[in-house]
Amino acid sequence: MTDTIISSNSKEVVIGLDRPFVMIGERINPTGRKLLSKEMAEGDFSRVEQDTLAQVAAGAQMLDVNAGIPLADEPRILAETIKLVQSLTDVPLSIDSSIVAALEAGLEVYQGKALLNSVTGEDERLDVVLPLVKKYGCAVIAISNDETGISEDPDVRFAVAKKIIERAADYGIPYSDIVVDPLVMPIGAVNSAGKQVMSLVRRLQEELKVNTTCGSSNVSFGLPNRNGVNAAFLTMAIASGLTSAITNPLHNPVLQAVMGADIMMGNDSNCTNWIKKFRVHSPEGEGGEQRERSRRRSRRA
Repeated sequence: MTDTIISSNSKEVVIGLDRPFVMIGERINPTGRKLLSKEMAEGDFSRVEQDTLAQVAAGAQMLDVNAGIPLADEPRILAETIKLVQSLTDVPLSIDSSIVAALEAGLEVYQGKALLNSVTGEDERLDVVLPLVKKYGCAVIAISNDETGISEDPDVRFAVAKKIIERAADYGIPYSDIVVDPLVMPIGAVNSAGKQVMSLVRRLQEELKVNTTCGSSNVSFGLPNRNGVNAAFLTMAIASGLTSAITNPLHNPVLQAVMGADIMMGNDSNCTNWIKKFRVHSPEGEGGEQRERSRRRSRRA
């Protein structure tokens, strides 16, 4: 099976089919978060610090870092954010931007082997992003859309992913360093969105041998009780072969769905991670007192 290795300067995470599912925390992203956007633009990273520590404590194995703030100096802010986050945690990072200069600014300061988010199938984008991937020796998320937009036909999306992988090979980038995003459409708008992704994930795994990821919360956009939909999607997608996702580990239904799916896929030996996370410990002294009462009853018997 294909392993995609991402690292910080002291910790390594492996994305792979026979590995525990990798949750990439999505919270360090000002998109749709007006207060965070304002704070980051003004140089206030206190909320970034809180989100970093909370996501790691909840169980995120990686963090996505985005600084897409309109009219702001995104390369500078992204680089500053990456340096701050790496000073707070040793989990590897996904460097997330649509601006190539920001991607390079992030790569220049990153300690370790990053996951670059992202490259799409347009020739112009491939020609500028893939050289960065080769130069810095990072891995990259390949989003399966191109200049024609996002197709509802899984075969078209597969063809775009294949094109990116083939172009990456021309630069000497192995397919193990390509993590394909099959693109999750809102299920409320596209009724077949879930089935499309699951069939495409299987095909990407079987035919192209690549790992996969997605922005999992896209599936529930516009729906009530989004966490319930996200949890159901992730469980089924993991069973179909999805190996990572940019998601929110602070949402318990999502966290439980991922960890439960790991058990069912045989990637949590003896349910060790589940037990460690969810076992309820007896109050201090209660266990000892109960054992002592049991011993007394045994002596009387």
